[in-house]
Order: sequence, then C-alpha cells, then structure tokens
Amino acid sequence: MISKLLLATNNKDKVTEIRNLLMNTCIHVLTLSDLNLKIDVEEDKDTLEGNALKKAEEIYKVTDIPCSADDTGLFVNALNGEPGVFSSRYAGENASYSDNRIKLLRNLQGVPEDYRNAFFKTVVCFYYGKNNFMFFEGICKGHITLQERGEKGFGYDAIFQPEGFDRTFAELSIGEKNNISHRAKAFIKFKEYLETSDNK
Repeated sequence: MISKLLLATNNKDKVTEIRNLLMNTCIHVLTLSDLNLKIDVEEDKDTLEGNALKKAEEIYKVTDIPCSADDTGLFVNALNGEPGVFSSRYAGENASYSDNRIKLLRNLQGVPEDYRNAFFKTVVCFYYGKNNFMFFEGICKGHITLQERGEKGFGYDAIFQPEGFDRTFAELSIGEKNNISHRAKAFIKFKEYLETSDNK
C-alpha cells in the first residue's frame, strides 16, 4: 500500500470531506497547502474522467507523490444533462456556489418536482506513476428541489434531495451524507482498492 497520498485540489470543502472518507487508513493524506503549493489546473476537458486525469497527472509531475484528483458533475434530466461537466462554473468562470444554484433554479422555473430528476457523478483518478492511473466512479440519484434548504455542505447541496430522503444534502449531517453521496461511493471504492492492493 502507498504511504502518502496527495489530494490534487484547492477546494477546502472537498478536502474536509475526503479526509473524513479516508480516515482509519495507514495513508498519510496531504494537501497542496501542506506542501505550500499553489497549482491551478485548468479543467478544459469535456468529460469528468478527462478533467480528473489532467489534474492528477499534472500535479504528480510536479510533486512525484501519488495523487488523487476528482471531478464531479450534476446532471439534470430536464436540462438535457446540464450543468454536467461545467457544474463548478455553470454561472461563469468565477461563479460562487450560490451563483450556480441560482442559475440552475432559474433554468428549472416552471418544471414540476416530478420532472426534476438529477444525479451527481464523481470520478476519482488515482495517478501513481508515469502513465499509471485508475478511475473510480460514484453516482447518487435524486432530484432538484424547488428552493434552497439547509445550511450544511457546499456546491449544489442545498437544492439536491437524494433518493429515499426527505432532506437535501445540506440538511444531512456529514456522516449521513458520507453514507450515500457520489463522492463517498467513489472514494470508498478507491479506499478499498488501496487497502487490498500492494501499490508502491
């Protein structure tokens, strides 16, 4: 098993969530800030896999430390899959979480709840050597609410209600969310791989 893993992200909310998911392992989880690195990789690919691979590979080349990078998209059926791969910048390159939620709710105005089905998809890329990488995927189905609800979480959490729940992600505890979320499912698969493999 690897001893160190670098999270190839500058998103502090993601870091907190991923650290929780990778607890109770022998892996020392590092962040870019731990290494005093400021690296912004442009997410210009047209798939989640492409963006995750690009981030992991570029940061591995700089640090020579096994990296994990993930990309997540929210896919809304009534909008033909929007915002999809553009989820983090749906309302523009420097959009805030709130800007993105407002735009999505505006684009769904008049669409009844029964037709607001959506799913989150996360793809994790583990890059552990030149041209050596693997992907792990997680999906969480649900629907987009009519208005924002809840104060927890980040991103689209306040308007995404997962299947089987009457609360949004932003109304769930981090423990509840980590039992069912797209990112949790992808990182749990990744964690299981790390624990059962002999990757160096």
